[in-house]
Amino acid sequence: MTPLSPRTQKIVQKLFPQLAADAEQRLVEECGQNLPFCEKGTPETLERIRFAVLKISSGDWTKFGQALDLAKRDWRDVLMWAEFANDLDVHKKWADQLLTAQ
Repeated sequence: MTPLSPRTQKIVQKLFPQLAADAEQRLVEECGQNLPFCEKGTPETLERIRFAVLKISSGDWTKFGQALDLAKRDWRDVLMWAEFANDLDVHKKWADQLLTAQ
């Protein structure tokens, strides 16, 4: 299992302050090296997919579960849905904006 990057942990804590530990565990267990073509993923290379799941959730636990399920079926769909598919760095910009917003 691939741990979360520090930036992913900060986003989880921001979106799910009450459920951060549960959300982190689910991301590690369900959205990591178990995904197709992600067997050698690192915490940083998996950020794009994990951020997409988090963006789709908008801090809603039900949407989070739905986004995880979608990622497990085909993680490219969550990239499309989160609008992270056409730019390899847009997920980083989204994360920076989210983490600096009050």
